[in-house]
Amino acid sequence: MVWKPSSLLAGISILGMTVSGQIVARTYVSTEEVKQIIFPGELLTHYPIKISKEIAVEMKKQSSVSHALDPDKIWKTAHGAWLVIDEVVGKHEMIKYALGINQRGQIVGLEIMEYNESYGYEVMEKKWRGQFLNKTSKDQIKLNHDIENITGATLSSKHVTDGVKRIMVLYQTTLVAVR
Repeated sequence: MVWKPSSLLAGISILGMTVSGQIVARTYVSTEEVKQIIFPGELLTHYPIKISKEIAVEMKKQSSVSHALDPDKIWKTAHGAWLVIDEVVGKHEMIKYALGINQRGQIVGLEIMEYNESYGYEVMEKKWRGQFLNKTSKDQIKLNHDIENITGATLSSKHVTDGVKRIMVLYQTTLVAVR
């Protein structure tokens, strides 16, 4: 006699693998939604830029984020404020986030758009993200200095912080000159 698993049992084992072992990418906020969250009522114009090799090296040096920032994910308001969407590695998976910078160079919003890890999700909490508000490129923006670490989410905390620093370096070296 040959044993053949039923389709019901096959479905249960697949469900078990999904629940116990793998996390499906989770989008919390779309690009259009994040524009309205950070700059409500503002019209944002897509503003892709060219990042020179020198600027890329400086961004990496100051932030320790080694992969390239996508220069096509930048928007500008009519008043000179900026929205930049970026990704950093959490522990294993990418964290997609958006950073809003006003015309005075202050951070006005940090939103986590996609989070794929099964732990470290505390970086999505408003209280933690609020630490970045009003910071400028002159601030250190460094974990355990002016940004508090989250126990159990150390890598996500560090990498998001480093990503924010990287965008602020881009602002100071490139975006501030665009009026």
